Amino acid sequence: MPVVLRVKGYRFWFYEMDLDEPPHVHVGKSGKEAKYWIEPVALSRAGGFRPHELSEIEGILAKHQDDLRKAWQKEQQKRVNYYKSESEAI
Repeated sequence: MPVVLRVKGYRFWFYEMDLDEPPHVHVGKSGKEAKYWIEPVALSRAGGFRPHELSEIEGILAKHQDDLRKAWQKEQQKRVNYYKSESEAI
């Protein structure tokens, strides 16, 4: 579960098991966890955040959208390379 961004106390990360889904990021702070789609930036699950926090998160996501997309692709590539090397070893 790599944390790919930290801004204003928010942590942004991916779950490896989610890499088959469309690109999205999980956001956590103070025991709360939301889920956002990356393209376009859209709330999937609020996870206890208040509306003003969700607005702040959306602004952060919009600002870092390209970086998050690249990080998502990098994680997917790691997974592809892992499974490729596993199948070659058999």
